[in-house]
Amino acid sequence: MKVALVSCDDLPGWEVDDNPLIEALQERGATVHRPSWTQDIEWDTFDISVIRTTWDYHSRKVEFVDWCKTVPRLFNNAEIVVWNTHKSYLRELEERGTAIAPTTWIGANRTIDVQKELNLFGSSQGFIKPQVGACASDTLRFSCDEVEEAQQFLRDNAHQDMMLQPYLKNVETEGELTAVFIDGHFTHGVQKIPVKGDYRVQDDFGATDKPHEFTSDELQTMQETLLAVPQQEQLLYARFDYLRSDEGELLLNELELIEPSLFFRHCQNSAIRLAEAILKRV
Repeated sequence: MKVALVSCDDLPGWEVDDNPLIEALQERGATVHRPSWTQDIEWDTFDISVIRTTWDYHSRKVEFVDWCKTVPRLFNNAEIVVWNTHKSYLRELEERGTAIAPTTWIGANRTIDVQKELNLFGSSQGFIKPQVGACASDTLRFSCDEVEEAQQFLRDNAHQDMMLQPYLKNVETEGELTAVFIDGHFTHGVQKIPVKGDYRVQDDFGATDKPHEFTSDELQTMQETLLAVPQQEQLLYARFDYLRSDEGELLLNELELIEPSLFFRHCQNSAIRLAEAILKRV
């Protein structure tokens, strides 16, 4: 059985998160390959292809989506990828009852009054990020006395869709709270904490992580959110990322369905469960 854990060109040597998954697949008789999605190969020679470390997709979104549409037996599949590559999916989830941070959606080449939006949020700090992005790329944290800098940042990024939100200060202390689902079932929670004074929760920037426990009500809310995902019955994996509001409410920051780290190190059985879910789909 040939399994492709799809990656990218120039995958950093320090990337070891998927090693437990590779081991679990091999222990169950699979031959594991890690081709880049950009390679000119016959993808139908694999019994199944699983998107894992395609970390450069956001800079080549159209090409990546087109590639997904050509690959047989791909998980998560192309329809899910198309829906999840643009953060406007959060707007759709909000319309169906999922709590997210207050957001001003800014289309490409559109002008907004940043100060006016901050006033509407009732916030003295703001956060700007792209609607297609990864690993904190093209993001800006700013205060009310840096509004002109924020306006210039938007002008510099006018070529892409952006989003403006109030800055949630709890990201600097509690960090981001992550829930991992495999084959529709919750496996484990993770708390990602940035270095002091930073907001970036990726370990690329020195952040740390540890296990986190979610309440049963919070997990039920996640299950309800998954029902809004196109072809949710086909989902191999999903990762919820939450930030907490000043009032203590969990707000969905991302629903990662494409290439999230699944933090196998915080749940020994999760890699086994994913390996078995992959092989079940062959």
